[in-house]
Amino acid sequence: MTGDQVDADPAVLGVLMLDTRFPRLLGDIGNPRTFDFPVRYSVVRGASPQRVVHERDLSLLQPFIAAGRSLVRDGATAIATSCGFLVLFQQALQDALAVPVWTSALLLLPRVQAALPEGGTAGVVTVDATALSADHLRAAGADAATPIEGLAPGCAFQRTLLDNEEFLDAAAAEQATVAAALRLVQRRPDVAVIVLECTNMPPYAQAVRAATGRAVHDITTLINGRFRPAETSR
Repeated sequence: MTGDQVDADPAVLGVLMLDTRFPRLLGDIGNPRTFDFPVRYSVVRGASPQRVVHERDLSLLQPFIAAGRSLVRDGATAIATSCGFLVLFQQALQDALAVPVWTSALLLLPRVQAALPEGGTAGVVTVDATALSADHLRAAGADAATPIEGLAPGCAFQRTLLDNEEFLDAAAAEQATVAAALRLVQRRPDVAVIVLECTNMPPYAQAVRAATGRAVHDITTLINGRFRPAETSR
């Protein structure tokens, strides 16, 4: 089984969630209203943003596999995760689970890059540019030299996500995401498509499109492009 499109009846998306407490806005993968098909969630206890993003804690792999298997037993026909940095677990999770697995929007990079005309490139906006490495890009099958821009270090949105704070200022989060995207295209005008690594950034994708004039992709566009629930209502 690969991470290609699925067409099952009934189709249910399973989402492996980090152990977080910040709000999940519409558009966030952690909000079930983001999707127009059934979603089941499983929180991997102890999988904090710090352990996943900064520590790359490999001891979390088995808990993620166990949670994924549980979701599959409960009827999930594809698995996604709530953190793009989990792309480091992509191959191991795909090998362990008998359904398509999409750990990160970074998985879009090879196809997006291949579709661009000569001279254009895809770029990434991430929660933390110092933590997103060539290892993550290679795990996604992407060019290790892909341009990356992160949120401003220590900004309110970054603190909320990485320090797992309870309060999320949506206006400040949008401003911080747009600012990072603008820094990316100003530094690299050849960036024609932006991929939002962070699964908490899709609520601000339209603002990024408007500000940069670039196409924008994220975990929700990946899922919606590959996960095709059967039309049971017909």
